[in-house]
Amino acid sequence: MAEERERATMKDILVHLDDSERCAVRLGLAVGLARRFEARLTGLFARIDSFAPGTVAHQASDFLVAARETVRTGFETAVTAAGIKGRWWHLSHGEPGHVLGETTFCARFADLVVMGQAEPKSPLVPDDMVEHVILNSGRPVLVVPYSGTFATLGERVAIAWNASREAARALADSLPLLAGAASVTVLSLRGGHDAESRALPDVPAVDILDHLAAQGIRAESEHLTGEQIGKMDMLLSRLCDLGADLVVMGAQGPGLLSMMRGSGTHYVLSHMTVPVLMAQKQHTFSRWIKRRKMG
Repeated sequence: MAEERERATMKDILVHLDDSERCAVRLGLAVGLARRFEARLTGLFARIDSFAPGTVAHQASDFLVAARETVRTGFETAVTAAGIKGRWWHLSHGEPGHVLGETTFCARFADLVVMGQAEPKSPLVPDDMVEHVILNSGRPVLVVPYSGTFATLGERVAIAWNASREAARALADSLPLLAGAASVTVLSLRGGHDAESRALPDVPAVDILDHLAAQGIRAESEHLTGEQIGKMDMLLSRLCDLGADLVVMGAQGPGLLSMMRGSGTHYVLSHMTVPVLMAQKQHTFSRWIKRRKMG
């Protein structure tokens, strides 16, 4: 049953590539996922071109072209060695706004996007690119930490659950990965896995563990208490205790009604030590997308 579910989903995976040292790590994880799901893997080369003068910022410098071709060779070698279907994409130039907007746009044409955690003071990509893709692409994004190695992915999964629409979206997007997990732990950020029904007596008895069981996924639950950032620290600490190799959580962007909205998302993306799959339910459009033809 689990194998049938895996074959039916995540058939088109995109991995963001640049010429950083960590590029090989996320490429390796993306190749492994493509093999697991018998998916096509698209390599998207996108990085800031710091060698292009302002007057020709919309043209790739010789340095950027050389870096792009080196990464392309590595990507094609990895795809061939793994025996998977591959496809290569690259942006026409490395102006920062172009890198940010076009990476987000390209992400919309994949079932799963693999990206790297933003490295402090990195000149390769815009500082907020990962968050921007998560919040604006409408696709689940697997974020790989900028340090550490990961022998497994999705064997011991932790789900950060607060019954929000973002958490529900992330959970739904992660089902193919959960199907093959040896253990799944729901870390509730509300009040226990069935807190929704206790807090709302007029609502039928809802239970996230029951929903997962209907998907053929056996899970356990734990309850985390505290303020929002305190809960994020507890979440990150508990991941270590559980030996989790993947955490699934919804992402929230900053909103006008709450200064704290989205702070948990940013905190986890800044302090994560294991791969995180994030998704966001709301679809938003930036000004640049209005100038694009939707394909």
